[in-house]
Amino acid sequence: MQLQVTNSPFNPEQVELLNQLLPNLTATQKIWLSGYLTATQNAITAENEPQAATQANVANVKAISKEITILYGSQTGTAQGIAETKGKVLTEKGFNVTVSSMNDFKPNNLKKVKNLLIVVSTHGEGDPPDNAITFHEFLHGKRAPKLDELNFSVLSLGDSSYEFFCETGKEFDQRLEELGANRIANRVDCDLDYDEPSEEWFNDVLSQLSATAVENSAVQTNASNAPATESVYSRTNPFKAEVLDIINLNGRGSDKQTLHIELSLEGSNLTYQPGDALGIYPENNPNLVDILLEALNFSPEEIVTVNKQGDVRSLRDALISNFEITVLTKPLLEQAAKLSSNKELLELVSAENTGKLKAYIHGRDLLDLVQDFGPFSFSAQDFVNILRKIPARLYSIASSYSANPDEVHLTIGAVRYESNNRDREGVCSILCADRLQPGDTLPIYIQHNQNFKLPENPETPIIMVGPGTGIAPFRAFMQEREEIGAEGKSWLFFGDQHFVTDFLYQTEWQNLIKNDVLTKMDVAFSRDSEKKVYVQHRMLENSKELFNWLEEGAVVYICGDEKHMAHDVHKTLIDIVEKEGNLSREKAEEYIASMQQAKRYQRDVY
Repeated sequence: MQLQVTNSPFNPEQVELLNQLLPNLTATQKIWLSGYLTATQNAITAENEPQAATQANVANVKAISKEITILYGSQTGTAQGIAETKGKVLTEKGFNVTVSSMNDFKPNNLKKVKNLLIVVSTHGEGDPPDNAITFHEFLHGKRAPKLDELNFSVLSLGDSSYEFFCETGKEFDQRLEELGANRIANRVDCDLDYDEPSEEWFNDVLSQLSATAVENSAVQTNASNAPATESVYSRTNPFKAEVLDIINLNGRGSDKQTLHIELSLEGSNLTYQPGDALGIYPENNPNLVDILLEALNFSPEEIVTVNKQGDVRSLRDALISNFEITVLTKPLLEQAAKLSSNKELLELVSAENTGKLKAYIHGRDLLDLVQDFGPFSFSAQDFVNILRKIPARLYSIASSYSANPDEVHLTIGAVRYESNNRDREGVCSILCADRLQPGDTLPIYIQHNQNFKLPENPETPIIMVGPGTGIAPFRAFMQEREEIGAEGKSWLFFGDQHFVTDFLYQTEWQNLIKNDVLTKMDVAFSRDSEKKVYVQHRMLENSKELFNWLEEGAVVYICGDEKHMAHDVHKTLIDIVEKEGNLSREKAEEYIASMQQAKRYQRDVY
């Protein structure tokens, strides 16, 4: 970028300095510099012409509001983290920012909001996350107001391997437009690798707001509230945690392999709270990569560029460490079809074959695609260009930091299955089960989740439902409650296949009950009896007492499989409230919904 204006007010030395600086500035830095210069000029003008400046600023304030509301809908904490981070940036730039969960926002206040930013994930099969359900229903209901005075923009988070990719964000965006609201910036839909697109969305929003809003030279900061020692490690800069121990929790003869993994956080300054999750960046199985390279007829040593920064490495290393190869998505098949002349693949991705495409994607991976529709004529670089970055895997933390300083524990079930005549495996779980040893390191980061937290009052009763590896956060809960000497009652429902081989952390639970830390525990081992028994059956057997706990203000937590277990437990809770509360079905559903609204019903489901 060269300054070539003939009537430039700068001398040659200044022009040279500007030419050196400007090409290297990021979009965010340019926006900040523009705002800073505007604010400086406003201050000078105000000093020289105080009355005129005051009148002009008053007029601008009336026209443009600097009040910004950021609402997030988040299941695992990702959307919340983005919302809070962007809220801090806007605050530092002089905006008056309110950041809130959709669950905590009063929908009737929407008419008062002038600038609204929505950051929302999509859960399950196109559903809103738990803390967005009420707001989503209000906005799509008859009571939603006209919003002609509202400016808005939506950042949507999702996973393109699901059919209804970013559906909740799309619905919010469309509905706000239908209600008359005006877009500050276009919606951006983020896949699992959301860092760059979310930053581009925010820069677009910021540039629009900065272009219209009154600049404020008084920069506000939250530095005084920052932790004394903040870790430099994050999702984009993971910490290499040393593996301290790996233990198989299942007994001999079990059909399962459940790993207890202990990692060191020493030297990282990373901390966490019970209910948080740990992100792990895994590597693909080298054996699968070698088979894929052979099918593609590519040289493993061919050098490819792996990111926008221009980093390069061998194709084999890139497929092991950088790119996702075990999941197919519709966008991936569409891009592969563009680079291929295979008529069958082109037909598969056509609009008329949506059902057929969905059926093909399920249970297949990149090797299937290459074997079914190859050979492909594109280059190795073209090939990696259409692949997603390998995403981190999130696991509920199974330890309390207070009880285990500088350590973090995980409970990971090894995933192995057969699909389409091939043996398949979970990328991260089998890395941990088959290729990880004590002394090795894993790239990790902490994913804070404010939507799955112990009650602030340690005397509050808690009910925990966690079959299988869903037990993990409740081990953290009980360690924390023991550490702080919590007086509140606690009740755990745990289930798995067999009592003898699959009773995860059995000795620990027995000691917690013995020491009066855990008040009550009910277990269900589905394969130990002729008729399968699950956790929801144990809940029904104890329906009267369970309802009494709810009436006493107990908080209910559910962790585990969403499609089956969590769905069945949710229905069972409604059944119990309907029966024991002598309520209609509708009133029982309202009872559970109000618990959810009051954060007395929290779920960590996947």
